[in-house]
Amino acid sequence: MSELITAELVDLDLSAETKDAAARSLAERMVAAHRVTDLDGFLADVAAREAQMPTGLDGGIGIPHCRSEHVSAPTLAFGRSARGIDFGAADGPADLIFLIAAPAGADDDHLTILSGLARRLMDPEFTAALRAGDDPGVVAALIRGEEPVPEPAAATPEASAPIPAADDTDDSTATPFRIVAVTSCPTGIAHTYMAAESLTAAGHAEGVEVTVETQGSAGFSKLDPAVIARADAVIWAHDVEVREKGRFRGKPLVDVGVKAGINRPAELIAEARRKAERGEIASVPQGGDDAAAGADSGPGADSAHFGVRLRTYLMSGVSYMVPFVAAGGLLIALSFAIGGYEIADAKSVADHFVWGQMDSWAALLNQIGSAAFGFLVPVLAGYIAYGMADRPALVPGFVGGAIALTVDAGFLGGLVAGLLAGAVVMAIQRVPVHATLRGIMPVLVIPLIASAVVGFLMFIVVGKPIAALQSALTDWLNGLSGSNAVILGVVLGLMMCFDMGGPLNKVAYAFAVGGLADPTDGSLKVMAAVMAAGMVPPLAMALATTVRKKLFTKTERENGRAAWVLGASFITEGAIPFAAADPLRVIPSVMAGGAVTGALSMAFGCTLRAPHGGIFVVPLIGEPFLYLLAIAAGTLVATALVVLLKGARRTVAVPADEAGAAAADSRVGVTA
Repeated sequence: MSELITAELVDLDLSAETKDAAARSLAERMVAAHRVTDLDGFLADVAAREAQMPTGLDGGIGIPHCRSEHVSAPTLAFGRSARGIDFGAADGPADLIFLIAAPAGADDDHLTILSGLARRLMDPEFTAALRAGDDPGVVAALIRGEEPVPEPAAATPEASAPIPAADDTDDSTATPFRIVAVTSCPTGIAHTYMAAESLTAAGHAEGVEVTVETQGSAGFSKLDPAVIARADAVIWAHDVEVREKGRFRGKPLVDVGVKAGINRPAELIAEARRKAERGEIASVPQGGDDAAAGADSGPGADSAHFGVRLRTYLMSGVSYMVPFVAAGGLLIALSFAIGGYEIADAKSVADHFVWGQMDSWAALLNQIGSAAFGFLVPVLAGYIAYGMADRPALVPGFVGGAIALTVDAGFLGGLVAGLLAGAVVMAIQRVPVHATLRGIMPVLVIPLIASAVVGFLMFIVVGKPIAALQSALTDWLNGLSGSNAVILGVVLGLMMCFDMGGPLNKVAYAFAVGGLADPTDGSLKVMAAVMAAGMVPPLAMALATTVRKKLFTKTERENGRAAWVLGASFITEGAIPFAAADPLRVIPSVMAGGAVTGALSMAFGCTLRAPHGGIFVVPLIGEPFLYLLAIAAGTLVATALVVLLKGARRTVAVPADEAGAAAADSRVGVTA
């Protein structure tokens, strides 16, 4: 492995006056060292990364960095500026400039070295040694970790006296406040690890136990679930989506950018403690790479049960598909509201558009929404594959999803295509290759071979059987009537309310949305039942906190006010804080309410063409008054049950002679 930095890549008298000039000067040294193949192309990638977020840090440090196909080997160049260069840090110019260049397919060993450097930059003795160094070779060795950091000047006896640790108190058995944190940045090379180091150091100084999961380029090692379970609060310091958000549900959460984790860690820790003291429970949505609760993906996921991993892969695809569903479906629904259902047969607006005609605008909305809907199956397949095998699997996943549409395999075809693509890429990744090929494997070899294999399987082997199954499922939905429809409504209602945004909820929602790609009367009834049932949990909790305030804590009552809006908007996650605090009473109650609503919606024959929107798309619902009646009935059932169960607990937990005094204490609601 070539050295990350050499004396030729060190400039102790950097004369550049701007960050662009500094990057060019250091990049020229990389070109001379044959580490960068195209100077202008590489600098364009550096500038693109800089545009995402300034790379200046407090303490006089600038760390411009990027991944680039123009980098042949992971490389670091260092420059020291006497005048200082503005890299956007709040405390002023930077005098220590690190230009980090990583290839598009950088190996983990080099990236681990880069992450280690990022952590060392938080050590003031290390940066002081860099400022004092006068020999490029010594400075390069110091950065590589081959030279020890000089000891600071001897302190006075008073100053050198040991400072008692935060836990060296009379109560040596006291349990420390525990925080779990996640740090991540767009490139995953520097800020990710600097934030982790900063939070860990601040926690040590405050007597707080901080455990950090770095979701960076050098790997993604998940926190032990037991560590998360013991934690009192969570900190996310990130500029890209946190993976597997569902693991952190039910905890107080501080959610900030990665730079806040670097520059003000003590403030974040203090805020986390305050939220924990107030009992604030974050509503963690399903989203990101692997948005399922307790998802298991990425490195380390191989140890999970196959069923758990399969669920995670599917939820990854669904979570990325949902924004396309919402945008496309609502645009189509709006077009129907303006121009009627026949607007779907209008001519292309590219050939025929009249500015003054509402029908033209309706046709425009319909065709934009239809274009967004056209991505549903490819996106589903692509991100299922991504959840299994990361970025190299995206291309074969998207290709397989597109072929699923071509052969009329639909939503089921997308599921199978995504799983096939992920499996093929995982198999290819296990084949040992020469070091010279590693750089092109993820960007050329793997997508090429995997796309060809997945395309063959989808066109020739599995596509037509899946298309036949899809057709049979569509015919079954169209034939639903009477008791069969009601039973399906009950099942969908239970699934929507069991985990409130979790895997079962997403499976039911994905089943409904899949039918909208080729809508029939049966699939529109399913969509209506799913959305109606999904509105029940937050609406029930909002109503319960209104009619029986004393059964809920102050925080829960505040969450209840927000739940009115969340429930009306079909955001089932609005009930999660209540379920996390009292799952044995809340979850069965809302499931019963959801089952009632789903059954009534199907029995009433309500239909829905929009995949989202809550009460805001009621004008687009078939049998709207009966639909609202179904939602109201389920909400009342869930509210009555949760009030009954919480009231029974309160009666058992509080003796009769203490009931009057306890009524004044809102904490009574959480005694059992």
